Amino acid sequence: MNNDATKTAWVDPDDAPELDDAWFEKADHHRGETLVRRGRPKGADKVSTTIRFDADVLAAFKQDGAGWQTRMNQALRDWLARKSAA
Repeated sequence: MNNDATKTAWVDPDDAPELDDAWFEKADHHRGETLVRRGRPKGADKVSTTIRFDADVLAAFKQDGAGWQTRMNQALRDWLARKSAA
């Protein structure tokens, strides 16, 4: 395997470029070994909207951490399925 593309022109660590805010904004983010993609996935049919929820309802979904919007979306889908079946 040829690693010429990943070799740097400098050897002394003091010659390394400064890692500024612009560099970090473009950097990949990992959660453990998993690459975390930013932004909406390609082909997603989500629609941005503004909606108000009671504070306790929102807190209940957020208490389990990341993914609360996906869980809330699934809860609404489940409700729609039950409503359609009735």
